Amino acid sequence: MTMIKARIDNIEVEVEEGTTILEAAEQVQVKIPTLCKHPDLCATAACGICVVKVAGRPNLIRACCTPLDNGMEITTRDPELVEVRRNVIELILSKHPNECLTCIRNGNCELQKLSADFGIRCEEYESIVPDLPKDDSTKSIVLDPRKCINCGRCVEVCQNQQAVWALSFLNRGISTQIAAAGGIPLAESPCIKCGQCSAHCPTGAITEYDDTLAVWSAINDEKKHCVVQIAPAVRVAIGEAFGLKPGELTTGKLYAALRRIGFDAVFDTNFSADLTIMEEASEFVERFVNKTAPLPLITSCCPAWVDFMEKYHYDMIPYFSSCKSPQGMLGALAKTYYADKKGIKPEDMVVVSIMPCTAKKYEISRSKDMYSSGVQDVDYSLTTREVARMLKQSGIDFLALAEEEADSLLGEYTGAGTIFGYTGGVMEAALRTAYYFVTGEDPKDLDFVQTRGLEGIKEAEIDIKGTKIRIAVAHGTGNVETVVNRIRHAIETGEELPYHFVEVMACPGGCIGGGGQPTGVTDKVRLERTAGLEKDDHAHQIRCSHENKEVQKLYEDFLGKPLSEKSHELLHTHYVPRPCYKR
Repeated sequence: MTMIKARIDNIEVEVEEGTTILEAAEQVQVKIPTLCKHPDLCATAACGICVVKVAGRPNLIRACCTPLDNGMEITTRDPELVEVRRNVIELILSKHPNECLTCIRNGNCELQKLSADFGIRCEEYESIVPDLPKDDSTKSIVLDPRKCINCGRCVEVCQNQQAVWALSFLNRGISTQIAAAGGIPLAESPCIKCGQCSAHCPTGAITEYDDTLAVWSAINDEKKHCVVQIAPAVRVAIGEAFGLKPGELTTGKLYAALRRIGFDAVFDTNFSADLTIMEEASEFVERFVNKTAPLPLITSCCPAWVDFMEKYHYDMIPYFSSCKSPQGMLGALAKTYYADKKGIKPEDMVVVSIMPCTAKKYEISRSKDMYSSGVQDVDYSLTTREVARMLKQSGIDFLALAEEEADSLLGEYTGAGTIFGYTGGVMEAALRTAYYFVTGEDPKDLDFVQTRGLEGIKEAEIDIKGTKIRIAVAHGTGNVETVVNRIRHAIETGEELPYHFVEVMACPGGCIGGGGQPTGVTDKVRLERTAGLEKDDHAHQIRCSHENKEVQKLYEDFLGKPLSEKSHELLHTHYVPRPCYKR
């Protein structure tokens, strides 16, 4: 490791060779303004706001992409730099609609914040906002090219991090715009609705499709019985919208708030996460022990991954778990099991889910399996961001609320259910129960730490009383490609399988970094949210899904047993190849 020294605003800094000026400045608490740069992504140097002066060089240097050299003397602020940066922002604003008050990102927009920081109070340049239509064709995310500042973040994340290649730059110069490749509607593109483009967009150019008005209407319809479910990752992120730190657990307050705004019953998706484990762990044991189907078993909880698989890797369908996601399972049970208990017709119910994910909006109607109750099982899927807005609209003092419990039948959960929210959590929860199904006893140590962390691909060999199980955990679809290709190579060549069980999440970090979570996510935030779910897991006396009393009663009263005919009818799904996107 070679270390180099330099001076930034007369402050000496020592960093590893290869560190950029921007990164070095952060280490000595010097903040250089940026707009196009995001910690998750490689620098594009698109905006030019991070320019600095380097002694001995005639031109201004972009700090985000310039490595620090030994002995550099850097100036990050003086009147000339302030004026240059202000001028760049004013030029960007000349092509940006002046619609802050009606924009979904109002108060949470990086361009708006920079404009305020630089004291921009009037329009210095003639407006040249392009007349371009919105693209809401996916009904999951919305692309508004008029608000795009051509920072390139969405293209970088879609092409190079997620390996989807749905978004690209069209045209050149002042006519440059972001759009689906070839200018086609986003719904006709390879887009998998993961929403990472919206999570990384600094403005309101890419956002979630807003279903809040429809949900308000349903809540206020006295003829409808409205129930709601809350995904694991939501409880450690929604507090950020109310000033809490990432990872602070708000489960009880969220239950209370949702009752306040009018939901008739509040359930927890963690319950159906436990149920998913019962079905998925049983499916794995059937394949691994009884050889009923080929290995490896690949998890299916992530709808963006399901979409990605059907478009790009449909040859993996035989290895895919047939389990619906926890969202889908709870929706089906709400309109059958719960409806029967309450004497309510499924068509008189409205099921709303609160998810960290934009692809969940797509999932609720992706196939006929999502209508297993006779009507659509989940009517609306809201992101964490949407629900935060609803709570603010309601006038509820969220932080002051006393904690409440979820409703019974579909509300109890174990520690295993809550860790579904981060990468590796599904695998860890499944291993706890698979171990029990194989041996008849719980593992001595419930913490399978091999599955944890933010490394893009995690591999391990798990010992279940002398039986070796090879596992892999991949998050971010770019990493998923690598794992799938390893499996495919082994199948095609007849070599030993690299894995028996594989967990996949489309978003980096898993659901805690989902495309519908509060914006501003970084690896630091992902780790903080993960720590909140780990804390929730350890706080539960019961940490294995098969010990969930409400799940046990559900099987006793309604489903019979895991993988039963009733379970397959309500809790499982099918997949369809879409080879037009085969690579």
